[in-house]
Amino acid sequence: MRPGVLLDRDGVLNSVVVRFGRGFSPRRFAEFKLLPGVAAAVVRLREAGQPVVVVTNQPDISRGLLAPDELERMHEHLRGHVPVDRIYTCTHDDSDHCTCRKPRPGLLLRAAADFHLDLEHTWMVGDSWKDVEAARAAGCRMILIAGPHADAGSSKPEHVAASLPEAAKMILWELQKLKVAGGL
Repeated sequence: MRPGVLLDRDGVLNSVVVRFGRGFSPRRFAEFKLLPGVAAAVVRLREAGQPVVVVTNQPDISRGLLAPDELERMHEHLRGHVPVDRIYTCTHDDSDHCTCRKPRPGLLLRAAADFHLDLEHTWMVGDSWKDVEAARAAGCRMILIAGPHADAGSSKPEHVAASLPEAAKMILWELQKLKVAGGL
């Protein structure tokens, strides 16, 4: 068992699309824009021995608002520019009541099983209350990216960062402390 890093996609790795004053997932490849510094942050995490896995809700697939081939183009672009180990996607809507849709922990638990992650020392980085609650349910540590369209609701993350590069610095600092203490 080892620690790892689980990342939400929209608002963490790529910018959200603002509609009606709120942030939403991109629905077209042309809207998919990686945020500054995310590739370098993921490289630093992986150089520290951390598997980096994306866990993302994409309900616009089941809602008929996002074509599966557009989602795949976005993920191909992401994998081509950011060295993530894997992308886990839930394409269900809330009404489907699946176990993989955050705030339920299914995607996180699947990633943990596949990568043999010690969830107590694994970090979830996301930008919404659903990410915070999924991390809590899975037993992960949590950093909320407090961007302009983040929505923590009443959920309380362990830490708050302005961006993934800042969150990566926090994670690397915590990993170093754990190593020094003999926990890794």
